[in-house]
Amino acid sequence: MKRILILHTGGTISMKENKETGEVNTSDQHPMDELSAMLQGETEIEDEILFYLPSPHVRPEDMLKLGRTIHDKLAKRNYDGVVITHGTDTLEETAYFLDLFVQTRKPVVVTGAMRSSNEIGSDGLYNLLSAIKVASCDEAQDKGVLVVMNDEIHTARNVTKTSTSNVATFQSFQYGPIGITTKRDVFFHHKMTRHDSYPIQQITKKVSLIKAYAGMDGTLIDAVRESGVHGLVVEALGQGNMPPDTVDAMRRMLENDIPIVLVSRCYQGVVQDTYGYAGGGRQLRDMGIIFANGVTGPKARIKLMIALEMTNNPTELQHMFS
Repeated sequence: MKRILILHTGGTISMKENKETGEVNTSDQHPMDELSAMLQGETEIEDEILFYLPSPHVRPEDMLKLGRTIHDKLAKRNYDGVVITHGTDTLEETAYFLDLFVQTRKPVVVTGAMRSSNEIGSDGLYNLLSAIKVASCDEAQDKGVLVVMNDEIHTARNVTKTSTSNVATFQSFQYGPIGITTKRDVFFHHKMTRHDSYPIQQITKKVSLIKAYAGMDGTLIDAVRESGVHGLVVEALGQGNMPPDTVDAMRRMLENDIPIVLVSRCYQGVVQDTYGYAGGGRQLRDMGIIFANGVTGPKARIKLMIALEMTNNPTELQHMFS
C-alpha cells in the first residue's frame, strides 16, 4: 500500500459557492471528507492544512514555507509521494518554485479545481484523486514537480493557465502534457531531459515583471529601477525585441547592477538575438540582458528571485537561464 502526504493550501478546491449570491469563498468543509472512503484499502493518506489562502494571496514566502514543509515531512517519514492542493491563479508559479527548490526523487504533484466543491460539474475531487494516482506511480519519480488537472500530467516548468474558467485551462504550449491519467492507470509518454534544483534558504530579493507594448518608452522601467528592485523580467515583443525608446532605461538599470531577464510575450517560440535594429534582440543581448527560454514571464520572475539568492554575477545568472 502506498503512503501519500497531502498538503492543503487553499484555493477553489476547498471553497463553496453561496447559492443565493453566487459568491465563491472559503468553506469549513475539508476536500478530503469524501476521499477517505474512496481510497479505503488502496492508499494510506496523511493530510494536513498548511494554510487556507486564495492563490492571489500566496507570496514567495509561502512557497518557501511549503517547500520546507515537504522537506521536513519527507525526512521524518517514508512517504511514497506528495500532493499539494492549491488555487489555480498562481498554481503554476508555486509549482515552478517547488520544482526549483524541492530536493527529492519522489513524486511531488500539484492540483486544484476550477469549480468549487458544491458547483455542478465540480472538478476538485476528481483532480485530487488523479493527483494521488500520479503521486503513487513509480514512473512519476525523477520528473520534478508535476501538475495534474483534467486527466493530464504537465511539468511545472511548461504548464500555464490559459482560460479564466474552463476546466481544461492548464496547458503546456509547444510541449504538451508528459502523460495522462485514466480511471485505472497513469501513462507517461515523454521523458524529462533536464531538471534544475537550487537549495536556497530564504527569499529576500524583489523582482518585478513588466510587459512590452507598441510605443512603450522608458518611464515604467525607470520607475521600477527607482523602486529598489533587485531584478527585472521583461516580456518582450516577438523573438526578443523592445521599442527603441526603452533601451536607455534598460541600460541605466544594468549600470545599477540590476539584472534584466528577457522572455517573449508570445506563448510559443524562443527568444533570440536575431534582429540588429535599435531595440532588437542583438543590441539587447550585447548590452548584457539575459535571454530565457521555455518559461513564461511569471516563472522567469520566480527563477530570478531564487537565482539572486545565490549570485548576482551576470555570467553565472546567464548560465542558470541558458
